[in-house]
Amino acid sequence: MNLNHYKKNNIGIVEISGRLDAYSAPELKTYFDSVSSETTFFIFDLEGCDFIDSTGLGTIVACLKSTSQNGGDIRLARLQDKPRMVFDITRAYKIFHIFDDIDAAMASYDSGFDGF
Repeated sequence: MNLNHYKKNNIGIVEISGRLDAYSAPELKTYFDSVSSETTFFIFDLEGCDFIDSTGLGTIVACLKSTSQNGGDIRLARLQDKPRMVFDITRAYKIFHIFDDIDAAMASYDSGFDGF
């Protein structure tokens, strides 16, 4: 798994590529904890993420819980077909705002989007 972080308009963008599984999930949590002091609003860009297992999903949920406790949120963008199946099967799509692209996810913060 590869991780990259940058800020755009006070929103942290975390690019996740490769496999997010039991092996790599702790790396995401550690990485997120290190960048979460910079802002409370994030977009996880999952365009390069081709696999998510239950541990990976649990880690994304843990990141959401962590930032929510500080008044923040995480939006997901560019979720690929295989990882999307995990969100569908587990119904995790009900707790995340999922967008087709980064611009739509960014705009949702500007518009005060509250969910579906």
